[in-house]
Amino acid sequence: MSKARIAVIGTGWWSSAAHFPALQRHPDAEVVAICDQREAAVAQTAEAFGIDRTYTDYRELLANETFDGVIIAVWHVAHYEVTRACLEHDLHVMLEKPMVLNAKHAKELVDLAAQRKRELIIGYPYHFAPRVLQAREVIQSGELGDVRYINCFFGSAAMGHLSGDDKPYGDMFEYPLMGPGDVYGDPERSGGGQGHLQITHAAGLMHFITGLRPVSVTALMNNLGTRVDVVDAITARMDNGALANIGSTGTLQLSDSGVLELHVACEHGRIYFDFVTGAGCVHHADGTEEVIESEFIRDLTEGCDQPESLYPLHDTSTNLVDVINGKAENGSPSSFGWWTVELLDAAYRSAGDDGRVVTVASLYD
Repeated sequence: MSKARIAVIGTGWWSSAAHFPALQRHPDAEVVAICDQREAAVAQTAEAFGIDRTYTDYRELLANETFDGVIIAVWHVAHYEVTRACLEHDLHVMLEKPMVLNAKHAKELVDLAAQRKRELIIGYPYHFAPRVLQAREVIQSGELGDVRYINCFFGSAAMGHLSGDDKPYGDMFEYPLMGPGDVYGDPERSGGGQGHLQITHAAGLMHFITGLRPVSVTALMNNLGTRVDVVDAITARMDNGALANIGSTGTLQLSDSGVLELHVACEHGRIYFDFVTGAGCVHHADGTEEVIESEFIRDLTEGCDQPESLYPLHDTSTNLVDVINGKAENGSPSSFGWWTVELLDAAYRSAGDDGRVVTVASLYD
């Protein structure tokens, strides 16, 4: 079988930390060319990963190279423009989160991918984690009945990023080549803050596990003196009538490993999962419980680092290669990215109007 020919548009922090290492170690992948509008960034990446073909304009890349799929990891505000162009060139796409910044653009990309018969994978590594797939199987099997209530909480130490300073995270993330700089604190490039940086993960998980879509949203947000949101409280009504609370804060300390918890209460039981540690529990109507051991605590006890299985950062790139070669299906379908965009689009509009209820249908008016 021939190798999947891949181009990468956007060579910053996350591409150098996750995507290029994943492609290099995949026996069926070939990096054809890379692109970044920053000349220094693309040159540094090309040298580090031994890539010959480089561009600073994605349109020139599309016009001059032949390949099968593309990884897009550019500024959030450019996601729609670049992805649309790539789909129109009949490429399979792995698009970093958040998918886009408004619901109309998300729907257009989902429809375009379907029309072109190309896969649009959204960059949610959690969707490939065994614990997430386990939780999804429990809910989607129907054994607990219909979902009635969801509580989702994501706490992280993102305040530096949201303030535009990536220096405090150098030791934590061990930037391979470069950090994100001040982009996450700039609404002109990133849209929002905690919502588009972190809640997108949590909301994507909620939709992926429950299969439910928001129909109306109310939200409040606090910027804490920054240019973007840092603390967010969102309540949504889902398409089956269930209510969901999605809360997040970027104010945790650097010493805190964070928390990403999901509680789902159903007709005949409930589940709880902590996706940072891997701990969980399934409560059944007959009183029995299935307790799931924490992978994080177990590995710490054994002197190991946090297992990659809890956050498989390489799997989104790997999935693109395997989809192109017919070895796998899309593991993070664009529908869940789309629903997450709907939730966040409505939430930002609601918060901007003192928490009024925003219907998802109104986003398409």
